[in-house]
Amino acid sequence: MQKSKLELHEEILSMLVDQNLSVDNIAFLCNIDCRTAAELLDFLEKNRLVENNHSYVKVLYSLTERGEAVYKTLTKAKRLNKLKESIKTTKETKPELSQNRTKEPDQTLSLNHHKKSEEPIQCETQH
Repeated sequence: MQKSKLELHEEILSMLVDQNLSVDNIAFLCNIDCRTAAELLDFLEKNRLVENNHSYVKVLYSLTERGEAVYKTLTKAKRLNKLKESIKTTKETKPELSQNRTKEPDQTLSLNHHKKSEEPIQCETQH
């Protein structure tokens, strides 16, 4: 399945976190042609997320501070979405726990568990 532009932008930002890369390197690592890589880099550059650094031989791209901030935000959002999905999946797979698991004492016993005799009790007294 082909990656969306947003996914490609994110991938380029992630590659540029630790290193400076040329258009050719980015195209190779993203598995896209150089023209597409250049267009993506142009968009990122216009939005001040990457900057090009002219060296003697090649133009190398690196992240700007703004690009780093956007990358960190995207990474956090992705992590939160994964966590959200994980929680959702966990809730769907585990049965609902009852709210009150304490068992009420059996109320069938009464304080008057001895039947009273219907006849009055006769007390014999001896004098």
